[in-house]
Amino acid sequence: MSFTPQRKLKRKLKKFVIVLFGLYVMIGSALYFFQEKILFLPTVLEQDYQYHFNYNFDELFLKTDDNATINALHFKVKNPKGVMLYLHGNAGDLSRWGNIAEYFVAMDYDVLVIDYRTYGKSTGKLSEQALYDDAQYCYDYLLKHYSENQITVYGRSLGTGMASQLASKNQPNQLILETPYYSILDVAEHRFPMFPVKSLLKYHFPTYQYLPETSCPITIIHGTDDSVVPYSSGEKLSKLNLKNLNFVTVNGADHNNLIDFERYHETIKTLLF
Repeated sequence: MSFTPQRKLKRKLKKFVIVLFGLYVMIGSALYFFQEKILFLPTVLEQDYQYHFNYNFDELFLKTDDNATINALHFKVKNPKGVMLYLHGNAGDLSRWGNIAEYFVAMDYDVLVIDYRTYGKSTGKLSEQALYDDAQYCYDYLLKHYSENQITVYGRSLGTGMASQLASKNQPNQLILETPYYSILDVAEHRFPMFPVKSLLKYHFPTYQYLPETSCPITIIHGTDDSVVPYSSGEKLSKLNLKNLNFVTVNGADHNNLIDFERYHETIKTLLF
């Protein structure tokens, strides 16, 4: 039995649609079931790993109420101007982020930088609420050693959502956000416009909800050429029209090279005078 060219074309189109739909379902399922693998990119360290940095620090193992362990580095200087709680991005561990934190230690600030659950030597089950709780736990640790008006909360990339939520629940001296997102949903919709990501996401980090509830000064620093968190996502936060928010644009900067631009250095020096 022979088929006309028209019937053959219909059969090919039908197969193509079936394959395309299968790929769509497969990718959508991967976004749902493996979103933690996409969002969190930890590296693991042996528990006896020895950190080496240029400044003095104490290594901490903070035990949470649910038996998780948060590994942290507490850099200390003589006569600090204040202290910074640094919430880092989604990749790496403290062997990397400790080096980055030293930039602020060199400005005579004590710095507490933490590894999230599953990162480095930290342990415990990941969830959005657990990350919020751990940030608060570390903030409370600082309150035992510093007055609240000495604390700067600094969030970078992934950490900006946690930093914003933390600042909205407390009264730190200031909040600094490097390459923040309007929300994880906003970034996901930008990357995967063909998928119903709103119904797929388990993590939301709605920064836009937290900033209006934050009373301290807020500074956002974002590069125009950011290839990870679109500049437009961070810029939407400036359109919340908050009187305590200063949005700093770094022309030509990507996601991980703001430190290569003088505009970034000038901003940080002004904030940490």
